[in-house]
Amino acid sequence: MTKKSSLQAIIDERGTIVPVLRNSKIGIYVYPVVATEFTNWRDEQRAWRDSAVLFDQSHHMDELVVEGPDAAKFLQGLAINSFANFGTSRAKHYVPVSPDGFVIGDMIIFREDESKFVLVGRAPTANWLRYNASLGKHDVKLTHDPRSPSRPDGKKVDRIHYRFQIQGPDAPKIFEKLHGGPVPDIKFFHVDWINIAGRKVRALRHGMAGAPGLEIWGPYAEKDEIRDAILKAAAAAGSDLYQVGSRAYSTNTLESGWIPSPLPAIYSGDALKGYREWLTADSYEATGSIGGSFVSDDIRDYYTTPYELGYGIYIKFDHDFVGRNALEKMKDKPHRKKVTFEWHADDLMNVIASSFRPGEMAAKWIDFPQPNYASSSFDKVMRGDKVVGLSMFNGYSYNERCMLSLGIVDPDVKEGDILTLVWGEPDGGTQKTSTERHKQAEIRVRVSPTPYAREARENYAESWRTKKES
Repeated sequence: MTKKSSLQAIIDERGTIVPVLRNSKIGIYVYPVVATEFTNWRDEQRAWRDSAVLFDQSHHMDELVVEGPDAAKFLQGLAINSFANFGTSRAKHYVPVSPDGFVIGDMIIFREDESKFVLVGRAPTANWLRYNASLGKHDVKLTHDPRSPSRPDGKKVDRIHYRFQIQGPDAPKIFEKLHGGPVPDIKFFHVDWINIAGRKVRALRHGMAGAPGLEIWGPYAEKDEIRDAILKAAAAAGSDLYQVGSRAYSTNTLESGWIPSPLPAIYSGDALKGYREWLTADSYEATGSIGGSFVSDDIRDYYTTPYELGYGIYIKFDHDFVGRNALEKMKDKPHRKKVTFEWHADDLMNVIASSFRPGEMAAKWIDFPQPNYASSSFDKVMRGDKVVGLSMFNGYSYNERCMLSLGIVDPDVKEGDILTLVWGEPDGGTQKTSTERHKQAEIRVRVSPTPYAREARENYAESWRTKKES
């Protein structure tokens, strides 16, 4: 990798990465290949609460296979998670941090056997692991299957695996039809085998939209066959199963409480200079975008800690890992906390109405059901003239009949507090292709619980979504 084509070269040339990311021309974050809607996004949202949905997760995530004699040692040394009780046929929410203790990203990690792991998620974590493997300090082999192209333009798209999830109250009877009888009693984040269309298929107990379901995967060549079998089984079970398109899919996290796109904390510090030189100028980290009303010249102000994102329960100091010393120092200090913001309906409608008033500059357009217009979003949340929080992922829930966003607030902010979210970017907006000229607007928001959906809060398997940190 030549320095001229690296992320570090861009930083050296510009002096700071903030304006590069705030004015990125990459466009909105795309959930590729899957149809935008199979019916309509309102019914598709409703179905994960009322009946059942089929999520096609085959295209929008990187997949990374890590195997070899040092695989477990290598992976544990880069994660806040302990592998002490991480047996085969298990999964974890895998979180690496920078040497300074800030989140780089996250993936779901599966342990297939003692020396083979599969990780699935967004690019930043996959890139970080690939770089560290390239240093040659561990006996590991990595196989990287990057996400499908955002705009394939009719070209054939292939992956190693298809990945489906069936979710909702009807999921058990659908799986029973597929399996030909009662399915194994799979514990949360455990993996077992079930039968589908005469094939043995891996299944993970999971639940992205609040109600538990199963995630299944196998060779991509079998994707259409497995999907057809699911649809037939749903019909035979009398379930009103909805396939979910990319418009509704990205909003499921608003009800269950996972912030999917924190900015990877890799743009600063001498310890990560080698990594930035390894990252190409067209990498996710170099081309991704920052959007929103919060603006700082210091890229570190956009970083988040695992404590703030609700991942403090994962941190185990029973092993050495990158960032351990920093997290030990942070542990007993006050932390910002993750919350859901419920947007005031009248203020929201005023923002939308501004686009129907000729002769004046409109507020930033709010798209439904998901108005995010950058890879990572940061909107100021104010109490008076003080910034007390950041809104980081937005969307409309037809189930709750309101606009919600996930974000973080100062420790003294309480559930039920009414704050003000500043919507839109200053000075008419940045040069992002996803940002039209606009004026800023203020929207009242009520600080609400995370997860927001009652089903997720009361019945979801205990995890970072529901477990209170000590």
